[in-house]
Parts: sequence; structure tokens; C-alpha cells
Amino acid sequence: MTRGEAVRAAAAALREAGVEEADLDARVLALEAFGVDLARLVAGAREPAPSDALAALDAMVARRAAGAPVARILGRREFWGLPFRLGPAALVPRPETETVVEAALAAVGPARRALSILDLGVGSGCLLLAVLSERSEAVGLGVDRSEAAVATARANAAALGLESRARFVVGDWASALDDTFDLVTSNPPYVRRGDMPGLDREVRDHDPAAALDGGPDGLDAYRAIVADLPRLLAPDGVAALELGVGQADDVAALGRGVGLVVERVAPDLAGVARAIVFRQARGSSERR
Repeated sequence: MTRGEAVRAAAAALREAGVEEADLDARVLALEAFGVDLARLVAGAREPAPSDALAALDAMVARRAAGAPVARILGRREFWGLPFRLGPAALVPRPETETVVEAALAAVGPARRALSILDLGVGSGCLLLAVLSERSEAVGLGVDRSEAAVATARANAAALGLESRARFVVGDWASALDDTFDLVTSNPPYVRRGDMPGLDREVRDHDPAAALDGGPDGLDAYRAIVADLPRLLAPDGVAALELGVGQADDVAALGRGVGLVVERVAPDLAGVARAIVFRQARGSSERR
């Protein structure tokens, strides 16, 4: 079988399994199995495919047909233009989460400003490390309940050359912290527990439930995080949190309830209110 025939067979198998982007996924998996870039894959379409590469492709196609996301199969995902290794204890970074990075960077101001950053529920480290990559004077602390997630984030920091500016600890949100920070970020669990069974199978079956389940109303993690923000934020400090669909008003109310200013609610590319920015109230008028 040639490489071209192998890619076509993989795409056909994925289409039969109901995979929406079968052709694209087949090419991505073939690039991994054959160890080539797209130009070489196309140019060598008539070359015989090595048997070990065919076996590897078949195994990956079987996983994809069974619902495993391509990123889980490859073990990595790009976020904010940076490569992130994945682990089973952390969410796959998603494009909409980049809205939180954009909102955080806009809120903290000039690029040369020294910043201390706290990321709660650090997961793969994508939020914290994306911000650090844009702010050379910043240092950060990532906290997660999962030791495995902390290990994944630490490995990503090292791979990106950011380990000297990022620390990671295992903890229950901010309960053990007594420092203040210029920026707090988080992509907390926000799926309503009753909605968990209806999630897309790529999420439901392959992302860690603890990073998804936000309790009966989806707000449990926000209650814990927002309650601590007044003591965690430095004077004029800001927090940028990811939002689930339809949660902006409820999360904003939690912030106002502890005296925070709602500075901004930012939409993602689909127009969904995806990030909320709180600021420590210092005599400023509230705006939204």
C-alpha cells in the first residue's frame, strides 16, 4: 500500500465511523505515523508505506473512530501558538480559552510591567504559560488539585523554556496561599453536573471529569475562587476567568457580592461571553 492509499483508507474508515472531519484527521494522523510534513506526504503519495508506519496509522485511526480526540492520540495540542504536551489529568486546551489570555493581557497593561500571576486549576499550564510567554518580566504560580496535572504543567514549562519563571504546587484552589498577585487566571470546572452525560463524547469520555464538573449549577468552583479574590489580588490587581455558556451574569454577581469591579466581559470568536475580568475595587466606578 502506498502512503496515498493509506491516507485514503484511513479517511474512509473515519467517515464510516461518523467522524466529521475525516479527511483532515486522516492526514494529521498520517503525518504522525509516517513522521513527515505535509509537503513530503503529498510528494511521496506514491511511495510504499512502511509496514510499521501502517500499523501505527491503523492503531491511531481505530482510536479516532472510537471517539478519541486527535490531540489525545498525538499527546499534544497547540495553544496560543505554543506546543503543549497533554496528560490524562488535564483538559485539552481549546481555542476559546485563548479569549481568557487576550482579556488578561489587555487588563494588566504594558508589556514591560513586572507581574506576579496566579493560575488556579492550572491543568496543562496553557493559561499561565501563554501569559508568561507574552510578558518577559512576569513570574507565575500554578495550582492544581491533581499531582499529575501539576507534573504535566511543569513539563510544559520546561519544554517552553519558562521553568525559571513558573512554579507549580498541588493545592485546593487558593486555600493555602497567603500572597497577593497582580493577575489571577482560571479556567475552572463549569459544566452543570446534570449536563455531563450530554457532553460530546470527545470531551465526556476523554477529558477528566474533575476538570469539567462544576456542581449542580455549574458555579461551585466560581464560588470558591471568587470568594478568595479580594485577598489574593494586589491593589489594582485583576482576575480573568473563563465562563461557560450563559454564566456571565451569575459569575459577575458573585464578584460584585465580594466587592469586586466587573471590568469587562469578553466574547470568543463565536460571540459567546467567554471571559470575565474582575478588578480590585479602589475607588473606581463600576463599568461593564
